Amino acid sequence: MATIDAQDLGKRIGRFRVLILGRRNAGKTTILQKVCNTTDQPEIYDAKGNKIDAAIVKASLKRGKHDIMNEIVFKSTPCFVFHDSCGFEAGGEEQFEEMKKFVSERTHANKLEERIHAIWYCIPMGDGSRLFQQSEEKFFLQCDTGRVPVVVVFTKFETLSSVAYGQIKKQLQGASTEECSKRITQRVEELFANTGVLNKLRKPENRARYKSYKLS
Repeated sequence: MATIDAQDLGKRIGRFRVLILGRRNAGKTTILQKVCNTTDQPEIYDAKGNKIDAAIVKASLKRGKHDIMNEIVFKSTPCFVFHDSCGFEAGGEEQFEEMKKFVSERTHANKLEERIHAIWYCIPMGDGSRLFQQSEEKFFLQCDTGRVPVVVVFTKFETLSSVAYGQIKKQLQGASTEECSKRITQRVEELFANTGVLNKLRKPENRARYKSYKLS
């Protein structure tokens, strides 16, 4: 199979375009800042390339309005362009359909630089409610992502460490630091497996198939 040089691919694509999905407070902005190696807030542009004032964006979000077409760019890594979809976790059918339309159009765009090249779906482990909510189930069951790779990012994973420690802290008395860390890690893995979330992601009827998952 022929391979493509990374630099050559970068020239062909122009900018790597990512759609990031997830509930509010799922840690999406934190993930983007880590990827782009910055603590700065991003700049936001509309579909025509016009820069949008951050205050206007915040005001729109407070009113429940959000435009998935807006491009999110960090000065540290202008080669990355992000699109954020939010709102349908609360059952917003209109927002969900807009997201599906965007995915369909951008996965089949004629110009390579206009396509989305990856989808990151953030699921927070620290949410006190059900881990795999209706919004996640709906996306994976109904959204056809074509050949675009879907990466599931489990954010706020440190929450499970606190839970694991609380469950086995009596067993850790007298154990070395190394042994404590090992046992906590094992318990975290058990807790994560017990959520059953990976089984739900692997359902054969899912239209969106995840390529891999990351713990953050």
